Amino acid sequence: GEAAFARRIDPEREPGLSPEQRRLMAQVERAQRHRALQRRLRGRNTLLALGIGAVVLGIYGYTFYSVSQERFLDELEQEAEAARARA
Repeated sequence: GEAAFARRIDPEREPGLSPEQRRLMAQVERAQRHRALQRRLRGRNTLLALGIGAVVLGIYGYTFYSVSQERFLDELEQEAEAARARA
């Protein structure tokens, strides 16, 4: 069935391992868990950055929209004043 290199072992129960080998295996397992955690965090950080960017762009777009509406109202007021002056 299983190839020897793919067989999982429990370092605590394996009879032929020295304390140094057990320590090294535990260190490698910790490093692998740390890398997996970093990958998950990188994905979450990317989603958070995209969400914040979307909010910022929404606020930016709304601000431009509001300013353009204010200019439109200013032009109407100027036309109304010109009409009042003519009357």
